[in-house]
Amino acid sequence: MRVFYSLDNVLERLSYSKFRSQFCLKEKERFYIEQKGMTVIEKHARDFVSKRLAPAVIVRDGKQTPMRGHPVFIAQHATATCCRGCLFKWYGIEKGRELSKEEQDYVVSVIMKWICKQIGC
Repeated sequence: MRVFYSLDNVLERLSYSKFRSQFCLKEKERFYIEQKGMTVIEKHARDFVSKRLAPAVIVRDGKQTPMRGHPVFIAQHATATCCRGCLFKWYGIEKGRELSKEEQDYVVSVIMKWICKQIGC
C-alpha cells in the first residue's frame, strides 16, 4: 500500500516553493465557491482529476490544466497536482500508469484542503 504525505505536511512543503506559493484565490473564485458550494467544487475536482490527470497517457501533459478560470485549476497549480510531471516530482507518483482510486482521492483531498485554507473553512 502506498504511503501518502499528510495534507498539512504537503501544504507546508509547497509553501516553501516560490512558484507554488504565489497562487491564491481571488474574489471571483471565492464568489464562485460561495455560489456553488464545496460539494460541487469537490465534484469538479474529482472530474478534472479523473479526466485530466488519472489516465496513463495524457496528451500535452504539463499543459492540460489552465492557469485560471476555475478555483480547482488554481488549486492544482498551487498544490503541484496539475500534471503528471508535478505529481512525480512532489508526490512520487510515477507517470505512465493510470492513477488508482486511492491516488485520485488523495489528490482531490490535497486540492480541497488548499481551497479550504484559502477560504477559511
